[in-house]
Amino acid sequence: MKYKIMAVLTPLLVVIDQWTKYVILKGFKLGESIPVISGLFNITYVRNTGAAFGILATAPPFIRIPFFVVIPVLAMVAIAYVFRKIPAESIRLSAALSCVVGGAVGNLIDRLTLGYVVDFLDFHWRYQHHFPAFNAADTVICIGVGVLVLDLLFHEEPTPQGALPDVS
Repeated sequence: MKYKIMAVLTPLLVVIDQWTKYVILKGFKLGESIPVISGLFNITYVRNTGAAFGILATAPPFIRIPFFVVIPVLAMVAIAYVFRKIPAESIRLSAALSCVVGGAVGNLIDRLTLGYVVDFLDFHWRYQHHFPAFNAADTVICIGVGVLVLDLLFHEEPTPQGALPDVS
């Protein structure tokens, strides 16, 4: 079951991410913004040459470019290793890891083809306090990581049949 989830969810998330970015690239000029919820949320075309939230955006290209190609590839190798270890019936962990991979692939495609990541989800408080713009790939990465963290914090090991639970 876990391989079916990965095989369906990961490409679906990459397609959604790339489609939303295509719509932004074709329909917006750089910096153009359309209010969706006044004082709270805009669609704004931003180019992000850095990592999440613009981290390392000002680093020299000879550091930034290899870093943003090597790190996602290493992360996907690590995820593949972890993915092989999770139980075959683990829908939650399979979906979470698929989200992280799908998002990483979506942003990696941008970096390799454009040299930057297209961001457009712009949340702010009354146009004064802006959360850094992000995209669909960033969203699914955060969802996947959030599910993984929650699973680590709250996952209970099943009690073997016939055994008493540990109450110490």
